[in-house]
Amino acid sequence: MDRSLTGGRDGTVPSRVTTGRYRIVRTLKEAAMRDFVEQALELLLKHDMAGFAGLWAEDGVLEFPFAGPGYPKRVEGRDAIREYLRDYPNLLDVREVTAKTVHETTDPAVVVAEFTVAGVVVATQKPYELSYIAVITVEDGEIRTYRDYWSPLAAAEVLGGVEELTAAFTGGDRG
Repeated sequence: MDRSLTGGRDGTVPSRVTTGRYRIVRTLKEAAMRDFVEQALELLLKHDMAGFAGLWAEDGVLEFPFAGPGYPKRVEGRDAIREYLRDYPNLLDVREVTAKTVHETTDPAVVVAEFTVAGVVVATQKPYELSYIAVITVEDGEIRTYRDYWSPLAAAEVLGGVEELTAAFTGGDRG
């Protein structure tokens, strides 16, 4: 019996046979998604929040599944996302991506990116490093949904406390 179809001696079974044309097409899609993630991270490093927001579809959504009470759980629409992100470089000066892993999923429109960014908290000039996981759905070259998984507790510590975090991410500092 052909073990490539039934599994290896260790009992593992391939989730999908990837041979020939399917594998080539899949590899191209993987490369395109990796390039998309690279482009997004490059815009963050350049502090180009308008460009970063411009990656979203007109009706795209930015979601924060771990948002606490009083924090936005969803930002809907490219313009609202652009406004939400506008002051981010005034809070955190992102200077480098210290770790990055991009995971392929079974849905070619979805990519999972794990990354860690490092830089300086603008208000205090103290160094910071934060890790994120983003589940990104891309259709027609634009983000439809971006689910941003990050630790509010780690962000509060970096920014100097819960009040500072709340002001930063709810618009309290935009008087």
